Amino acid sequence: MSSDTRTGTMGKSTRAIHAGNLKHPVYGEVSVPIFQTSTFAFPSADEGAARFSGEKPGFIYTRMGNPTIAALEENVTALEGGYAGMATSSGMAAITTVFLALLEKGAHVVGTNSVYGPTRVVLEKDFSRFGVKATFIDTSMPDNIERAFQPDTRLLFVETPANPTMAITDLRGAADIAHRHGALLVVDNTFASPYLQRPFEHGADIVVHSLTKFINGHSDVVGGMIVTREETQFKNIRRVLNAFGGTMDPHQAWLVLRGVRTLPLRVAKGEENAHKLARFLESHPKVAWVRYPGLEEHPQHAIAKKQMDGFGAMICFGVKGGYEAGKRLMDSVRLFTLAVSLGGVESLIEHPASMTHASVRRSEREAAGILDELVRIAVGCEDYEDLRDDLEQALAKTSA
Repeated sequence: MSSDTRTGTMGKSTRAIHAGNLKHPVYGEVSVPIFQTSTFAFPSADEGAARFSGEKPGFIYTRMGNPTIAALEENVTALEGGYAGMATSSGMAAITTVFLALLEKGAHVVGTNSVYGPTRVVLEKDFSRFGVKATFIDTSMPDNIERAFQPDTRLLFVETPANPTMAITDLRGAADIAHRHGALLVVDNTFASPYLQRPFEHGADIVVHSLTKFINGHSDVVGGMIVTREETQFKNIRRVLNAFGGTMDPHQAWLVLRGVRTLPLRVAKGEENAHKLARFLESHPKVAWVRYPGLEEHPQHAIAKKQMDGFGAMICFGVKGGYEAGKRLMDSVRLFTLAVSLGGVESLIEHPASMTHASVRRSEREAAGILDELVRIAVGCEDYEDLRDDLEQALAKTSA
């Protein structure tokens, strides 16, 4: 539906730049304008009625649709190769809207155990109050997925690469299991972005993103996106999104649309830096282990190579000396910024056990591989040598 037929057969870099551009510019503008309006006038009463009934296309009210927001939705949908997209006010708005639309009392969800912390927490603490059940497992092992399914399982929610362990789930295998049990596969594609991974090509039904991260790429906007494979799910989820109001603002959409135009360049540079840093960390005497899908030593390297166009810009590693050594490392960096989030042009470093995943019970964190020694870095677009030197001097200050 929202895929741009003008760019649908073109390469992914071309789609990032051109998909979503207005088909009928008002003044010949090259950049999509910000349509900063809450409501839209109808040329006649009949036209207004036809738009409300769905008989005719057209904008009514920005919560329900806006040209700037629609341009972003079309762009990301074209990159993912889906049916249609829905921009949301945040990544968590995207995730919770999918849950609201597709889960009912008694429904069961199977999810990646090292998924983004708030995703897990919202199922365990909030949706559980309404009778929704959830089981979190290591989805990088297909047998675990098969065993976790129950007769009332409705969704398999997978994040790959996973946050923050960098575990990789075989999307085609996960889709086959979900569909055999009559469930839908939902994939959080934030870490890879559609430039490196397109889950619909491997059988996924719904894809969600935190647009805050790689797609926007400048650490200045919070936003989310839902893309569906087919029309039925789109209409169902769109209705819930409009009703609960977790929609995006036009100015947000314009900023993200500006950011996505450079997605290919930013991702390529970040991945180049990440691969070099992973090799550097792997050989460092004060680093116990490194997880980066581009390393052949990664347990799911072959799967990542099969379903991804590249390995991304996220790395996790263990510092010898545990939590205290990791804390000293983070307090000693000069170029890396100590902050959560990822996907911006600047490199970030954080401690998941005390930050992004602090709300997950310790026993469950450790079972998911989120150890106290684990440090996560989101590699940006700086010069590699400067990033390496910063980690070198910071690691030198740890006690191990």
